[in-house]
Amino acid sequence: MRLGVLDVGSNTVHLLVVDAHRGGHPTPMTSDKSELRLAEHLDAAGALTKAGADALVVAVQRASAAATAAGCDDLLAFATSALRDATNSAAVLAHVRDRTGVALQVLPGEDEARYTFLAVRRWYGWSAGRLLVLDIGGGSLELAAGRDELPAVAASLPLGAARLTREWFGTDPPAHREIDALREHLDDQLAPVARELRRAGSPDLVVGTSKTFRSLARLTGAAPSGAGPRVPRVLTDAGLRQLAAFVTRMSSADLAQLEGVSPSRAHQLAAGALVAEAAMRALRVPQLEICPWALREGVILRRLDTLDGTAQIDRSAQDAPDGLGRLTSYEARCTG
Repeated sequence: MRLGVLDVGSNTVHLLVVDAHRGGHPTPMTSDKSELRLAEHLDAAGALTKAGADALVVAVQRASAAATAAGCDDLLAFATSALRDATNSAAVLAHVRDRTGVALQVLPGEDEARYTFLAVRRWYGWSAGRLLVLDIGGGSLELAAGRDELPAVAASLPLGAARLTREWFGTDPPAHREIDALREHLDDQLAPVARELRRAGSPDLVVGTSKTFRSLARLTGAAPSGAGPRVPRVLTDAGLRQLAAFVTRMSSADLAQLEGVSPSRAHQLAAGALVAEAAMRALRVPQLEICPWALREGVILRRLDTLDGTAQIDRSAQDAPDGLGRLTSYEARCTG
């Protein structure tokens, strides 16, 4: 079947279309992306502005049309931290549904971590042993650990690169005092979660996903994206420390000139490097591998798992579109 996954994130509205079947490798067919920077449309009270909501409608309409043109049999549409945190989230979701016919489901942060963990597990397989997975988004940082398909521990923290840039940096490049204050904040926020993840057991493999980790790895010498998704890519703590010292002293305009850095995300790179550095330090991780699969692939894989009824979806969320719902019932059986 042909599936469309519409991911409304803090930075982009991204449609991924794949051909997939249960037990098979999802084959990407087409992709459509709008750089919306939704998190930057939140007002002082934390509500998404009218301009932001209208821009979201346009982006969802475009993605929905692209999914139809691609012949999608199913469209799984979800939103992450930007809409999850917006104080007027319910009204925005209703507005989008009324204008586009697309019912976005807001994913809880821990579910983001679980879906991403599933994607990483399927990419590496059982031979990878116990996994520790980190994902830096625009609004949040997801962490998960375990040796099964569902993690024993899943957590989400409001430590996304876009959020931290907006809340902690007032200059470009950031001032030394801003960097020091953010590092202290990151250490405080990560300490309790790191303790819980370490109690889950020492990982056999540590994995990073997301555009931020890919960019950081590229800047420390990993292969470019053109080399293909199966080329091994790693990020070391030593390389990251050197890179963080470098990028926190550069303006976003200069960072945008570096190979592997998206101009639209260059202003977030310093904060992203600091989050990655703090997470690896808190978790005592000397090196991690970069996985090309993440949240969108996890949503696809779980949808395929439900086709023959093996995974039960809790559809208590009224706005959940067909095929995408909370995994609580299934997770309770698998982790209980």
